[in-house]
Amino acid sequence: MTETTAIERPRGLPAGGQVRDGESRRHPLGRWLFLPFRWLYKIWFALVFFGSLVVLYVPFRILLYRPRRYYRAFRLKRRWAGFLAFASGVPPRLVRQATLPEPPYVICCNHSSYLDIIQMYNVIPRYFLFMGKYELLKWPLFNIFFKGMNIAVNRGSHTEAAKAFRKAAQAIDRGTSIAIFPEGTIPAYTPRMKPFKDGAFKLAIEKQVPIVPITFVDHWRLFGEPLEVMARARPGIARVVIHDPITTVGLTDADVASLRRRVYEVIEEPLLEGWGVKVGRG
Repeated sequence: MTETTAIERPRGLPAGGQVRDGESRRHPLGRWLFLPFRWLYKIWFALVFFGSLVVLYVPFRILLYRPRRYYRAFRLKRRWAGFLAFASGVPPRLVRQATLPEPPYVICCNHSSYLDIIQMYNVIPRYFLFMGKYELLKWPLFNIFFKGMNIAVNRGSHTEAAKAFRKAAQAIDRGTSIAIFPEGTIPAYTPRMKPFKDGAFKLAIEKQVPIVPITFVDHWRLFGEPLEVMARARPGIARVVIHDPITTVGLTDADVASLRRRVYEVIEEPLLEGWGVKVGRG
């Protein structure tokens, strides 16, 4: 009998029994039986991703050389993301889509896979900038996107993190939306989420712009940590929920905690529904 791993439910959600992390639902035999197929898929994914990036590297370098070309670079990234989703067999499917507000806004979504970055460009059509972890600057080839256009956040330094958020605030002043993973990193117990950090909510309140919550429902089961031997990897439909925007007009710093909790609950609801947990809103 497989042991169940219980994840502590965040405050504010009703009790609904144990909600297990994804790893505890895997059958031990299946983990080993399908291991060769998972690694074949990982190799294919790597060939598709890095092979296409090598082909597009020079066009991206040219477009990213000057800020006035960033919009064209964004359009190229959207085409590239569409190709990656098709070629790797993980096409997104919008299962619920709210009407997006006029930019700027802050996009908040759960972070359960590296697919999240790719699919964001497939589901948000208007120009936006990513805020990503500082380590992305060390990734070969891919780091060109965080040297100028997007915003790298060094969470190990309060000073550097503050500079990154000031840069994000300036982008919002220019009318540009910002996409943030408020968990900060991919949790080890996906699809359950880590507690959200405050940065995205302070930014939205400071600039009085709405938050657009997004839930990536299936990425955790389609593509796990690439270098982990037993991590999940397979093609499949990637369901996405774009939630109704949440206004921040009239909110102050005193409302950060309640706003953070509300966005957390909205994003997590489709994940909980996938486990058969009914979440009431009172």
